[in-house]
Amino acid sequence: MPSSLSRRSLIAAAALAPLAPPLARAAAAEPALLARRIPSSGESLPAMGIGTSRRYEVPPVPEQVAPLQAAVERFAALGGRVIDTAPSYGTAEDVLGLILSGSGLRPNIFLASKVSESGREAALAQIERSFQRLRTNRIDLIAVHNLVDTKGNLALLRELKGQGRIRYLGVTVWRDDQFPDLEAVMREAALDVVQVNYALDNRKAAERILPLAADRGMAVMVNVPFGRDRLLNAVKGKPLPDWARPFCASWPQFFLKYVLAHEAVTCPIPGTAKVAYVEDNLGAARGRLPDAGERRKMEELIDAA
Repeated sequence: MPSSLSRRSLIAAAALAPLAPPLARAAAAEPALLARRIPSSGESLPAMGIGTSRRYEVPPVPEQVAPLQAAVERFAALGGRVIDTAPSYGTAEDVLGLILSGSGLRPNIFLASKVSESGREAALAQIERSFQRLRTNRIDLIAVHNLVDTKGNLALLRELKGQGRIRYLGVTVWRDDQFPDLEAVMREAALDVVQVNYALDNRKAAERILPLAADRGMAVMVNVPFGRDRLLNAVKGKPLPDWARPFCASWPQFFLKYVLAHEAVTCPIPGTAKVAYVEDNLGAARGRLPDAGERRKMEELIDAA
């Protein structure tokens, strides 16, 4: 994720009008967020979430948590629900637990975490710590992080799902070289959700993983939809093309709408730690998405950058 100054400048430079509505504006005043369903249950989720890697890894003290709490509260007020975290993200689970318990927002949030230990005893201990750190007795989704001990951890997650402690289970990756192993797991296991890296400058997931998810009835969460800082850096200082303005108002929305335009994608989870970024990112889940021709132009633009 680029610096705050870099992201703010991209938003400001691209906009024809102010992007961020006043904080007091009610969610009802905004157009409805695009929603996508989890195929295994039919549950509908707003198609834009928050990722907590790095930006939420702060000391769990009031002065550090306050701006993150403001972002989460604005996210929920505007209709957002999905927040993704992991025990390997430093203090992020602790911070998120503080935010959700202190604000009373927990019932409104679809909370996703992960397991990344090998062996039943270690994995269960890690999961129990996640419940404690997140200050909740139910986690909506726990996924096997980076395919660590996939068979054993999926068996454990199925037990927890059967007990009602989690609602969904899945697996995650974040690198292209993990795709062959991911594909094998997707073909063999009954999964509710897969989480995968997919971005305008990194489209390999669209070749096999996203179509397979659609075929197998699996929801798809997308991590690093900005390619970490690659995409925002590639367009820094450049105006948003006129042909893109009918469907987006900023470069971040440009990149997020590209991802959302793939129908297999359920919910991108960009790292989002500021109110302005919440408002801008959720704007990508409103209005129309680019059509096939526009997506090709988006690809050509970034491939030439």
